[in-house]
Order: sequence, then C-alpha cells, then structure tokens
Amino acid sequence: MIPLGPRQMAIGIGRRQFISALGGAAVARPLAARAQQLELPVVGMLEAIPMPSDQAADFRQSLASAGFVEGRNVVIEERIANGQYEKLPPMAAELVRRRVAVIAAYAPIAALAAKGATDSIPIVFDLGSDPVKDGLVASLSHPGGNITGVTFFSNLLDAKRLELLHDIVPSATVVGFLVNPNNPNAELELNEAQAGAQKLQLRFAVVKASTAEEIDRAFTELVRQQVVALLISGDGFLSIVRNHQIAALALRYSIATCFSGRVPVASGGLVSYGTSRQDSSRQFGIYVGRILKGEKPAALPVLQPTKFDLVINLTTAKALGLTIPPTLLATADEVIE
Repeated sequence: MIPLGPRQMAIGIGRRQFISALGGAAVARPLAARAQQLELPVVGMLEAIPMPSDQAADFRQSLASAGFVEGRNVVIEERIANGQYEKLPPMAAELVRRRVAVIAAYAPIAALAAKGATDSIPIVFDLGSDPVKDGLVASLSHPGGNITGVTFFSNLLDAKRLELLHDIVPSATVVGFLVNPNNPNAELELNEAQAGAQKLQLRFAVVKASTAEEIDRAFTELVRQQVVALLISGDGFLSIVRNHQIAALALRYSIATCFSGRVPVASGGLVSYGTSRQDSSRQFGIYVGRILKGEKPAALPVLQPTKFDLVINLTTAKALGLTIPPTLLATADEVIE
C-alpha cells in the first residue's frame, strides 16, 4: 500500500466529513418532518355512520376555506361506527387519548359519546335533532361548556313529511313509521310523527329495525297491516346505510316512502323533505376551523337551518303508479327522472 501524503489525507478527511454531514442531514430531514407532522392539529372525526361523500367534501372544503388543508397544516382522523352505535363511546375515548385538537361529531349519538368522553376538548356536532333536548347544550344561543355545532332539526319535520305523503297518497288511511330503536332520539321522533298522524286523522303503524334482517321483517309487518305510505326516521343507519334496501323493498311491495334527505331518494325512494345538508356540512367545517383558530365553543351559538329542500323521484312515482300533485312538482327543489 502506498502511503498517503499530507494533501491526500486532508482530501480524504474532507470527503468523510462531507459524507457524514450528508448522512446526518438525511436523518435529520425525516425526523424534522415527523416532528412537524406530530405538531399539526388533529381533528378527530367521530361518525355514527360514514359521512356521505358529498357532505364530507363540503366539510373539507369549508375547513380549507378557514385556512386548514388536510395533510398540509391539519390532520383528520376518522372513527366510524357504521351504525353500530355501541362502538362510539370507546372510539370517543380513543380520540381523547390521542389528544386531538377538536372532535367533530356526526349525528346526535356521536355527539353524546364525545361529550361523555371529555369536558375539556372542544366538540363540534352536525346533527338532525334538538341539541337542547338531547342534553348536549344549555341553549342554542349560549351552548356553554365545550360543545357547539350545527343542527338541521331533521326529526322535528316529520309532521310536514306526513303531510307530503298524505298529499301524494290521499287514499291511505294508515301510515307506517320505520324507526331504529337503538337511536337515542327514537322516542322523541316517534312522538313528533304520532302527533302529525293524529292531526291528519291517520292510523299510525310503527315498525322498528336496527339490522338488515329486521328491516326485511319490518316490511313483512307493513304489508300485513296494509300500509301503502311509509315515513322513514332520520336515523343514519336507516336513511343512509340501508337506504338501498329500504327503497327496493318499498318498490317491491308498492309502498310510497318519505325520507329526511336527498340521498335515499336518489337511490329509489319516492320523496324527501329536510334542510339542506350541503349548507349544514359547510357550516360544520367552518365551525371546526374557527375552533382550531382558538375560538371557544361556549361562545359560538348553535347554527340552525335556513334552507329546506323538497326532492321527488318521478321514476319511482311512475313505478308505484302514483301521480305527483302539480303543486308539489312546482315547488320541488329537485325532480329526479
């Protein structure tokens, strides 16, 4: 081996130092990136059912308009119960352990689970019930505590939906009501619907279902009771997760259906009436953004609906042999053909 001269040794040492520096930088960059990722605020999405894709897109778009873009300066972690509501409390507890910056709760039962898991982490809800009656907030204008959000009062519109069914199927003397007994708002919604039926002097047939098999059995009972018009609860499992099944069974047994939102009507249901879910999802995202900027839930009033949508599926009406009154068609926000 030829001995290295002083100049060659200096070059060798310089190379080793340069390579070592490169290696250190290569290690430092991922560590810095991971540290930055850990420092990003985390939004914990707690969903009783999967948030419909269009509503999820509206939520994220509004969050971005507030300055928080997923993957850039905010992390969104989802916990979805898929209609198995008993999973929500442990999911909420997991988000609390994760130390999320805010819990975004989709549906009343998800909000209740979040509230039961923490009294310090901010909670923003998007739901269709009355949050005061649910025990979530002290009042709509002054929610107090660590929770606020958006309500579209879905289950308070059942009397109006019964009127729609009565206008479309005036010969019906009995109206069915499909409800999920596992939903904590089932009794309240049932009372609202019963009051509407009494006002119209209609007999009310209540059927309950919390699984796909129970939905099948519920329709068997509806047929036995000669029900030709059916109101479906705003429960997410029924109106979102199993809406295809319900729409198909209703067509098979020639039963006119009324839902609380557009999604099941696009899947073959007859009609829906409710507040604009696009508006509520956008407000949902805006409120989460305001919380991330440091505002307190107690100072943010619960937002209430301002726009109501009537959606009619004419293809389904024709399949059922029904004629939609011209006045309803004229006032519909959307007619599916």
